[in-house]
Amino acid sequence: MSNVNEFFNEVGSRRNKMVVCASGFKMSVQAHNGAYCSPGIDNAEKYTHVEIGFPSQKEELLMEWCEEVNNPTETVYGYVPVHVVNTVLAKHGGIVEGEVPRGVAPIPAKFTADI
Repeated sequence: MSNVNEFFNEVGSRRNKMVVCASGFKMSVQAHNGAYCSPGIDNAEKYTHVEIGFPSQKEELLMEWCEEVNNPTETVYGYVPVHVVNTVLAKHGGIVEGEVPRGVAPIPAKFTADI
């Protein structure tokens, strides 16, 4: 197997594609067995907390959950409540591309909010 996605396909697991927001902000938003999420299972009907990983810049709204506060763009953020993720997505103008787990609002890029 030549890459991580092929490995996950082989073992029957799937990961969400990196989220890119209208502002240019990027982050990984994951929820599965093995991620810092709740419920901690694959394919849950709805997640209440998810794992954020490797944001493209420091995001103050996420810092409470940052694993390595001195290196916020090179770490994960465990058990982030989905309402916080929704706020981050709205703040950055919504999703241009990428995927979010069930429970996180897939706010489209044309959404506007005064946050």
